[in-house]
Amino acid sequence: MIRMAKLRPKTARAGLDKAPFHLKPLHLEPLHLKPHKTIPHEFVLDAIASLSPTTRPMFGCLAVYVEEKIVLILREKAEAHPDNGVWLATTLDHHDSLRRDFPNMRSIAVFGKDVTGWQVLPSDAADFEEAALRACELIVARDPRIGKVPAGRRKRRAK
Repeated sequence: MIRMAKLRPKTARAGLDKAPFHLKPLHLEPLHLKPHKTIPHEFVLDAIASLSPTTRPMFGCLAVYVEEKIVLILREKAEAHPDNGVWLATTLDHHDSLRRDFPNMRSIAVFGKDVTGWQVLPSDAADFEEAALRACELIVARDPRIGKVPAGRRKRRAK
């Protein structure tokens, strides 16, 4: 003979018929998200899109990488500043030849040095957009004068 357990009414189980706590209505406040920063000189990214560039924030600006090389920094701060524009990652060896292509190019001043590897195409120059697009053409053509592998990403030399 099979014995069956007696079924008890649900309300008889450990007093679960009475809620042990009060449920309050859930009130969701709107999220206060920071507005997305606009990308300075976004047309530059469009011009090199065929290389699938990646971007990262750097120095309060936007660094642009093509593969492992940093090629540009896009900067446009709210206050007028001579370093606003497109920064070219280059080396001292290439300054003279690049200056022939970009007469308004100069070293950035924000680092406090007279000459730096970073050269700026200033956004207040009359030929700014034309010069920035020309720099993009050089990057797409893989001109060796623009772009460098950041020190932290370089392979260590075997000792």
